[in-house]
Amino acid sequence: MVVGVWRLGSLAILQCESPIGVFMPASRKAEVDAAVKDVDFDKNSYQVEFDTSLGKILVDLDGKAAPGHCKNVIGLAKIGYYNGVLFHRIIKGFMIQGGCPLGTGTGGPGYTINAEFNATPHEAGVLSMARTTDPNSAGSQFFICLDRHTHLDRQYTAFGKAADAASLAVVKKIGEVKTDNRDRPVSDVTIKAARVIAKPKA
Repeated sequence: MVVGVWRLGSLAILQCESPIGVFMPASRKAEVDAAVKDVDFDKNSYQVEFDTSLGKILVDLDGKAAPGHCKNVIGLAKIGYYNGVLFHRIIKGFMIQGGCPLGTGTGGPGYTINAEFNATPHEAGVLSMARTTDPNSAGSQFFICLDRHTHLDRQYTAFGKAADAASLAVVKKIGEVKTDNRDRPVSDVTIKAARVIAKPKA
């Protein structure tokens, strides 16, 4: 899966493409499904903490708006899929993008999930999924917004948000790193580890 950002004037549009001939890795779906068997959004609230090379990002997952996407990221985090993965594309003022196991924007988990477009506005700190032109093509690559971008609303599945000011500060710090002409960071920004936190609801 090749992930790209196309610019129309000052408008940046997040897009993923899956050209014919791209190698699809072995599916991790069975592992993910097994890892989320005990996930219950009625009983618990869930967070994922991305421990990056520039600090920790804690995100609150919105299991009501996008349960499939939340289960997917929970499962991927639980099986260690994101450990060592890079933020491979960063566009100042727009978003930081990661989740490709190859660090190139061409990788994925070997399966896709269906869209869950919802009313969540794409604003600073919002966690959303990259996809191809097919709405039902998200896999493992995600992005976190750096500002409000209305053109993403109901076009990409938002499923979480930075849980606190400290986490948003790390997102913005990553958003300021130096990049090359392909929007790739000059120095690697790495997700060292990702962990899931479940909290019983009152």
